[in-house]
Order: sequence, then C-alpha cells, then structure tokens
Amino acid sequence: MSQPFYVSPEQVMKDRADYARKGIARGRSLVALECHDGVLIVAENPSRTLFKTSEIYDRIAFAGVGKYNEFQSLKIGGVRLADLKGFQYSREDVTAQGLANAYAQTLGQVFTHEMKPYEVEILVAQVGSRPDERNELFHILYDGTMMDEEGFTVLGGAAETVAEELQTSYESDMALKAAVQLGAKVLGTNDEPVAAGQLEVALLDRNRPARAFRRLKGEELDSLLGT
Repeated sequence: MSQPFYVSPEQVMKDRADYARKGIARGRSLVALECHDGVLIVAENPSRTLFKTSEIYDRIAFAGVGKYNEFQSLKIGGVRLADLKGFQYSREDVTAQGLANAYAQTLGQVFTHEMKPYEVEILVAQVGSRPDERNELFHILYDGTMMDEEGFTVLGGAAETVAEELQTSYESDMALKAAVQLGAKVLGTNDEPVAAGQLEVALLDRNRPARAFRRLKGEELDSLLGT
C-alpha cells in the first residue's frame, strides 16, 4: 500500500500565507488617516457601485481589500452582529474592538482549518465623539492577526511603499482637505495623484451627532482635491 503524501504543518501554513498575500497584492491599496474631522478612508476604486468602504454601526466603519465577495460577506456578518448586540444590550456596547475581535477569530479559523484562506485584509474604524476621545483603527490580516494602528494604516496593494510615503508626509490633526489630498497623492504613481473619478472616499465625521459615516463625492470631493 502506498504511503499518503506528507506535508509538514509549517509548510502548509506558509503556502496558505503566500497564496493569500499574492491575491491581496494584486488589488489596489486603501489608506485610512486620522484627521481633525475624524477618520478618513481613501481607496483607489473606479467602480461607482461596488464599494470597499461602508458603515457598520453609528460611529463604526468597515473597509476591505482583496477578493470582493469575501470581504463583502465579512461586512454583512459584521452588520448583523452589531445590530444584534445593539438590540440585545445597548448601542454603546457595540464597539470597533468587539467587532475586530470577532473578525480576527473568523479569519484565523478559516486560515487554520479551511483548504483556501480568505484573500482579504480588512479595517474596522471607530471615531471618537470628541476631539480628545481616541479614534480606533483595527487592521486585520488574512490569518486573523489584528493590529491596533494609530495615525494611519495601509491595506493591500503596494502597502509598504505607500506606508513609507505616509510616514514622511502625514501629520497629526490634519485638516480634511490636506488629508484627502495626501491620500490621493500616496495612492497615485509617478507623483501624480489619483483622479477624483478613480477614488472612493469616506469619512467618519466626529461632528455628526449619531451616524458618523458619510461618503465624499461629486463637487465636494472635487473641491477637497482642488480640481
């Protein structure tokens, strides 16, 4: 009787990680920046109907890069979890950290036990209701690794290159216009910022009383970009 083919657990995990990273790197990058008005999310996305960013709850946003159908299913699960928890307990009990922990557990479980890992990186962001209240940026990788970021974070694509540019240009408490222009610049190529028609921009606006999430588009986005 022939012996079954053996692959070490270390090699299996390495192969899965390489597979997921290659899939994510083929997509376009997304950046999230803390600014004076809240948390800004800028993504290169030519589609007008398929969004990478969305609202999850009152002051919480979701963003994803990689395979659209996979991060979309994660987003829907997060919305249902947030609605259920807010209904059973109170709206204040729904937090970005709680949702990020749930996402990390789900992605970690899939990465460890399923044949194919999710080819996604996701962001869960929450804006403070006051300038002195800390914003939260949770960056979650394909294998369930969760990172608590501060200032800015980059997902997908050429993440290392974009992060290096942000490291030299980003300033805390930036004005919204400066933050939008910086996001378009670092996502561009050859010092040419991404055009407004190729951008998806959303803001968790701390100045809004309840639902903080809103999209920046049309004339408002053109004005912020100076175009």
